Amino acid sequence: MTAIQEAQERPRGARLPRSARREQLLGAAQEVFVAQGYHAAAMDDIADRAGVSKPVLYQHFPGKLELYLALLDKHCDALVEATRTALSATTDNKQRVAATMEAYFHYVASESGAFRLVFESDLTNEPAVRERVDRAADLSATLVSQVIAEDTDLPEAEAKLLAAGVCGLAQITARYWLSQGREIPHDEAVRLVASLAWRGLKGFPMHPGEQGAEGGAEPAAE
Repeated sequence: MTAIQEAQERPRGARLPRSARREQLLGAAQEVFVAQGYHAAAMDDIADRAGVSKPVLYQHFPGKLELYLALLDKHCDALVEATRTALSATTDNKQRVAATMEAYFHYVASESGAFRLVFESDLTNEPAVRERVDRAADLSATLVSQVIAEDTDLPEAEAKLLAAGVCGLAQITARYWLSQGREIPHDEAVRLVASLAWRGLKGFPMHPGEQGAEGGAEPAAE
């Protein structure tokens, strides 16, 4: 049950704890922003969706931008945490690639549509929005690059470039897949994209300096 549903089921006039009210307002704002975009959304719409007065809404968020940024923080953090969880779930690099792709596809496939606030915002010209989106992308790429650097001994900059490519591939293909009406089943779509990414990454040798000059570098274990 969502915070909005819980609030709607309470007796009229009942007060919510501040934290619960904040979550309720964020939930209502998310629905409005996803459906209408930032510019078309109005605080009146959000208050109506939450079933509260505008003064109550302004008690928690001083303006529409602050409300939007609070939502953006929440969903950017969720993306970074999903990437972290995917990478830490296994030590098998092929499975790590698949888990990372799954994390992005799951994030995009959520019925809430919250990914649109991060990847398809109509407010990217706002510095505070751009900074948060770029930070989430950079943190996700950094997590992936750390694994690549540890396993291949590539320089940090090269590992980060490859990691940005992996995350970009996951994000773009997941959004394309969704835009095409999920024509390919979820699991199959993840498998296809993960296979593409892994075939490229496994070409980089595992710790080439430890392989010996005569034996040559062996590809990363599958």
